[in-house]
Amino acid sequence: MLTAEQLIAAQKTNVETLFGLTQKAFEGVEKLVELNIQVAKASLGEVADHAQAVLSAKDAQELLALQTSLLQPSAEKAAAYSRHVYDIAASTNAEVTRVAEAQLAEAQRKFLAVVDSAVKNAPAGTENAVALVKSAVAAANNAFESVHKAAKQAADVTEANLQAMANTAVKATQAAKPKRPVV
Repeated sequence: MLTAEQLIAAQKTNVETLFGLTQKAFEGVEKLVELNIQVAKASLGEVADHAQAVLSAKDAQELLALQTSLLQPSAEKAAAYSRHVYDIAASTNAEVTRVAEAQLAEAQRKFLAVVDSAVKNAPAGTENAVALVKSAVAAANNAFESVHKAAKQAADVTEANLQAMANTAVKATQAAKPKRPVV
């Protein structure tokens, strides 16, 4: 049986974990805000430079070459931005997952301790029920492990696909970049 002190300690641990996870989430948001500010500053400077170049273009051919020269860097920057956003989200998710897994492992440990205590104190003749409870707990742990492994594999596949798409987009813009005529 759980005592009042054990319940209070568990509640305190849960509150501390909640505040810790909230802090990690805010850190992730801060990183996204910082990234967006950096991108906005860089974009503003690039727009000003481009506007100056467009205004100083002497003819339509020079203007077209200027516009075309912007395509590749823009695609590369978009791919890099997407990668940064993904990295921030992935690191925040990894930290939250680490904390959640630690909490789950602790909860499982405590639950197994309660089950073991109940098994030790079980009245004679309840061996079949005890075996059934132990079997159910083992099955639940195995199911959890299977789901956890499948989720990890799905995350790995998603990351690989995002990386491949970013690389493909950058290569496509590089291949589409027209060659400048030699004058």
